[in-house]
Amino acid sequence: MKKILAIIVALAATMAFATACNEKTDVSDTSVSEVETTDTQASEENTEVTEPSTAESDMLDRSGNGIVLPEKVESIVSMAPSTTQVLIELGLADKIVGIDTNSLTYIDKLSADVAQFDMMAPDNEAIAALNPDIVFTSGMSSVGGTSPFQSLIDSGVCVADIPSSASIADIAEDIRFIGTVTGKENEAEDLVEAMTLYISAVEDIAKTVPEGEKKTVLLMMNVPSAEYPTIYTVGKGTYMDEMFGIIGAENAFGSQEGWLSISIEEALAADPDVILMDCNWMPGADEAVKALEGWENVTAVKNGDVYQIDEDLCSRPNHHVAEACAEWAKCVYPDQFNEFNMTLELMAEAA
Repeated sequence: MKKILAIIVALAATMAFATACNEKTDVSDTSVSEVETTDTQASEENTEVTEPSTAESDMLDRSGNGIVLPEKVESIVSMAPSTTQVLIELGLADKIVGIDTNSLTYIDKLSADVAQFDMMAPDNEAIAALNPDIVFTSGMSSVGGTSPFQSLIDSGVCVADIPSSASIADIAEDIRFIGTVTGKENEAEDLVEAMTLYISAVEDIAKTVPEGEKKTVLLMMNVPSAEYPTIYTVGKGTYMDEMFGIIGAENAFGSQEGWLSISIEEALAADPDVILMDCNWMPGADEAVKALEGWENVTAVKNGDVYQIDEDLCSRPNHHVAEACAEWAKCVYPDQFNEFNMTLELMAEAA
């Protein structure tokens, strides 16, 4: 239980959020967020990674570390579900020999004997024993200030880090980076193009929402309680805040910066028109918010506009955030988006 909650902390909230989870909550679902928090960002800033010299490096990874690419990529370890999903959709599922346990969502698309590792405390010896050509990591693993993969780096394994993206443009570059280092440049560009076209289609519909009908939306990553009253949400400088702009809505806390923790009083004062619950790990979170004492006068609660959204779409920073935009838009502006049924696959075919 404590290990699973620690993962939720690193990927969705802060240490206080982890201890706030009720012991009876079922957190066996491997679907967890990869979004960053202020604590995690600070840890990444202090992470010390030994970089190869410029002469030894073929290129920089997404964290700016020099890496030496293998001649061929035949075996891959992916330590973040967003990356695992991209690799699979690039046609590389058969080359994945190891994953983090949060990537179990995609286990049916991988080989039966794929190795599984704890993102927060990876077994570097076991990873090395797989003889991977490349290991993709995430800044999420560096909570605490140092990379848990340093011994792999020191041993000469190509470890490519992809920190959580702050913008849609960053997500596109992450996908292109994965394509470049795996020899799937064209396929990666196709994913980026499909994402871009999909988002443009959502934006076009969002422009039809009358100015006087624009709604304020609060994204919540947990249900607060009297004992643990902190609420986790997002501000500007995050790709999720950018998603609010794409659907033509106002982020209730868009005036603040980064991944945020706010009080119940602040949430009530914001009086959002719509509340989106980004927490798959807590089924029924939407109904739980509606039942909170003191929330009955919040506009979203009064109107029944509290929705549980698919965390797998919006909290895993890859091309599927485009589909998350559509999901959010259908909750916020159902009249405009009720007939929007485009998928990324169809968009890619149309492109």
